[in-house]
Amino acid sequence: MPNSNNRRTVLWALWLLIVLPGFYLIIHYFPPPEIDPWNLFAFILFFVLMCLMPMNINGASTFLVQWVTVAVFLKYGIVVELFISQLTMLVVLFRSRTDEPQSLRIPFNSIMFFLISCLAGMAFILAGGEIGSVNLVHIIVFGLIFQIVSVVANQVIFYIYDQITGTPNKFFSIDAIWDFALTLCVFPYAIALYITEAYIGSAALVLLGIPFFIMTAVMKMYNSSEQVNIDLKKAGEIGHQLAARLSSDEVLDQFVLQVADMFKSDYAYVIDYRGGELIMLRMFENNEFIKLDIPAVRYNKGIAGNVIVTNTPVVYEKKSQWNEIVTGYIPVDAESIMCTPVARNNKIEGVLVLASKKKYAYVSHQLQILDILSTYFAVSLEKAGYVQKAIAKSERCGLTKLYNYRYLDEALEKCMNKVKSGELEKLSLVMMDIDHFKSINDTYGHQSGNDILIELARLLEAEVGEEGTVARYGGEEFVVLFPNYGKDLSMLFAESLRKKIEKHPFRIKTDLGADRSIQDVHITLSIGVSTAPDDSDEPNALIRNADRALYIGAKQAGRNKVAAYVK
Repeated sequence: MPNSNNRRTVLWALWLLIVLPGFYLIIHYFPPPEIDPWNLFAFILFFVLMCLMPMNINGASTFLVQWVTVAVFLKYGIVVELFISQLTMLVVLFRSRTDEPQSLRIPFNSIMFFLISCLAGMAFILAGGEIGSVNLVHIIVFGLIFQIVSVVANQVIFYIYDQITGTPNKFFSIDAIWDFALTLCVFPYAIALYITEAYIGSAALVLLGIPFFIMTAVMKMYNSSEQVNIDLKKAGEIGHQLAARLSSDEVLDQFVLQVADMFKSDYAYVIDYRGGELIMLRMFENNEFIKLDIPAVRYNKGIAGNVIVTNTPVVYEKKSQWNEIVTGYIPVDAESIMCTPVARNNKIEGVLVLASKKKYAYVSHQLQILDILSTYFAVSLEKAGYVQKAIAKSERCGLTKLYNYRYLDEALEKCMNKVKSGELEKLSLVMMDIDHFKSINDTYGHQSGNDILIELARLLEAEVGEEGTVARYGGEEFVVLFPNYGKDLSMLFAESLRKKIEKHPFRIKTDLGADRSIQDVHITLSIGVSTAPDDSDEPNALIRNADRALYIGAKQAGRNKVAAYVK
């Protein structure tokens, strides 16, 4: 029954056919004994309190009502136990949080609890059990039969339902093992409650209930603190991983991946707060990054805008809580949302938004963990920015802002390895030198020479574009590295560049004359070209070959020429 509407119809139809007539038959054939109303009320109140204080076992909320159920059955029989079980079921359903609609959960659980009560009660009666007995051996033996049949029936019904709905599940799962273990643990309490209540009345509920409630509260606090500690440990590990990233993009990607995984989120968004606008930096949906196509919005719009304005993180448990807020980027199938500001030096820099398709996917303590992670993220992003600036400064020529020899050496090494591995078919290096540059410095001054170097650098960047890497090799020498450029194509580029530079007027301010005038100066380039793997398959050899072509083939041949290396 994959369709929820069909499943709902079938479940309610079965409920009408099974539960209503079943209650009538049970009351008719197994009427309850005389009941003290106040005593029954005490049991019902006890049940409700038990349902309001679940224990977290194996990562799931567990309602330990079995020991009271057994005591109620042994005292009042199947009718009262059926009634209280149904009441307990309703309290548990409305107490627990799940994204499955109540219109499906109520009929299924009502049928399941009814069948479990009937099967366990019939097993007790058929085995010879007697309601209201005070014989200890009788109580233990037949009470255990009732309890074991209850657990087995519960597992069987769940297994059959999962098979019908197509949900993969094993009969002896970890949950089944926990159920059996809990049965053995709480059964002595059930016997103790039944016998004590038989002799002293409702006071037994207080005597045995208070220690149990205290234990439950302590266990709940312990489990909560343990989960917080686990999350804090994960947050620390993520912080260390972020700190190891050296670029802003790496920090962003790592942060989004780790946070989405930690909080089991279907959607994750990192939004930058800049210039009064919210700008999307990363979109992570269904375990993959999405191409950014979200326009910027005003800083006070949507869920992220509310967080910016109030500087307060928020958790929405279901869509009805945030559906009226204009979002602009939250998918329609999202339910739970957790959103926190990202601040640095007490200034909000952005917003992190997490969303899940499930209701009640996030809990309050996770906001604190997310706030810690956001701090790690902001610090790591700032650090990565400093690292990138330092790297860029160490890799760039201070005068021309082109890459320097250090960067060129590393880039050439990487490209040559790609040639050797077959990732690149060709690699060309074009080396150029300004002709008679010393005389330009002597005539116009070194600052004028620097102006020419700077303008030439901009011209080279414009000519090369994204096709290659431009670097200042030293002095008045420049190098262009062309991946997948053969010698012929590189020679065409070099000749075109030579002609363009020859005709280009470089405007300088003369420094050496009495009159510091503005004038145009023309320069020429001598250029050498070498290609791998034709000329060499070693980085240093490729540079030497281009340098040799420049000086022997171009400089010595009269300058203002292009020459290729010849073996």
